Amino acid sequence: MAMQDIVKIHENDNVAVALRPLAKGETMGKAGAEVCLREDIPQGHKFALRPIKAGEEVVKYGFRIGYAKEDIEAGAWVHVHNVKTALGDVLTYDYNPQENDVAPTEHAYFEGYRRPDGKAGIRNEIWIIPTVGCVNSIAKALESQARQLVGGNVEDVIAFPHPYGCSQMGDDQENTRKVLADMIHHPNAGGVLVLGLGCENSNIPVLMDYIGAYDEDRVKFLQCQDVEDEMETAMGLLKELAAYAGAFSREKIDASELIIGMKCGGSDGLSGITANPVVGAFSDLLVSKGGTTILTEVPEMFGAETLLMNRCATPELFEKTVDLINNFKNYFTSHNQTIYENPSPGNKKGGISTLEDKSLGCTQKSGSALVRGVLEYGEPVKVKGLNLLSAPGNDLVASTALAVSGAHIVLFTTGRGTPFASPVPTVKISSNSRLAGHKDNWIDFNAGRMVEDMTKEELAEELLNYVLSVASGRKVKSEEAGFHDMAIFKQGVTL
Repeated sequence: MAMQDIVKIHENDNVAVALRPLAKGETMGKAGAEVCLREDIPQGHKFALRPIKAGEEVVKYGFRIGYAKEDIEAGAWVHVHNVKTALGDVLTYDYNPQENDVAPTEHAYFEGYRRPDGKAGIRNEIWIIPTVGCVNSIAKALESQARQLVGGNVEDVIAFPHPYGCSQMGDDQENTRKVLADMIHHPNAGGVLVLGLGCENSNIPVLMDYIGAYDEDRVKFLQCQDVEDEMETAMGLLKELAAYAGAFSREKIDASELIIGMKCGGSDGLSGITANPVVGAFSDLLVSKGGTTILTEVPEMFGAETLLMNRCATPELFEKTVDLINNFKNYFTSHNQTIYENPSPGNKKGGISTLEDKSLGCTQKSGSALVRGVLEYGEPVKVKGLNLLSAPGNDLVASTALAVSGAHIVLFTTGRGTPFASPVPTVKISSNSRLAGHKDNWIDFNAGRMVEDMTKEELAEELLNYVLSVASGRKVKSEEAGFHDMAIFKQGVTL
């Protein structure tokens, strides 16, 4: 397949997308449907395939992405200057179920760690989890001092500083406690040191109710106020954890046990054409092998939510998805914020004009499988297949939310690039080849090849093999750089 100049995504679209920078005066389109460009069109941006009247729907992905603000001539650039969102506020929805689900395919395997509780992990790391921001610096100091324990089957020692755990109330405090408990149970950690201060709201005795049953060899606790030299005491505990974790080794595990989170950020006009559809095809592939994927960032479902609702496997899941969407809209309006002011300056520069444009591109990551689970923030995955998770669009917060719900790996598509990581290996997938070449130290997988010489299906198969290699121990670029981020969703007041 030769490099294309433009793409009309759906037969009903009245705009096409430039796959390279196009010049004013160039003629685009097939014989009998040619359009002469009236201005330069940047890569990833849209132009009108026919005249669009003021007030008429602008259609991309086969769906409305907004209304024309003015008459738009054929060949004209279509963007924020002449398109406005068509979205309203909290809506009511009808359930029109889609029947087709992905068919099962043959088994695939990875080399992972089998935990005593039956879970599978893909890393064997020691995690230092502070209960409160006051001990962050101690956690980071311990991380560097405990580097000496890395070796054999102990793959890394990682501290996860965060600013919360005290001066919080209500749901906010609940979120912090749920996230910390989920992190403590994550199977990518072979050993966990929970580092408390002693006087915080979410202190270790309080957290115990959220943690529930745990393996005393795998999880150790230290309240810094209780001991004379917290560094010395903590190092003793970390040595015990390293001895315990070091006894695990990789073994063959069925890919049906993999849980993969899906997220996008720094999107451009090609994200919804290359990277997100490739991740969607990957999601269908993993689900066909009995595995699990999780889609989040609810504000980037606004405008495309009915597509996900109609793919819910049951009426109960449909109702949960309606609540997922409307609760998030109410969260925005309760803070006196407009629901639809989402595309960032970088998104707009990359060719995304409205939230519908962004959402229809974003939801391509979900593929075509039926929705089998809908999760609250901080709720662990229970059902295999495609799950939807309540979390905001913020890259660090949403990727952390995927990890705490059980994702072993996060697939992160981007058109502009980002170096961040999450608590689990975070695979950066570029929507265009220019980014893959320009930021080779950030990008793990180039989906931009879809408009050059590869099909979506070929790239999805390659991405599955890459993910299985990461699950078997191959490090992603952010891991090689030593990056690990954790961000907890903050909604309420700070005392």
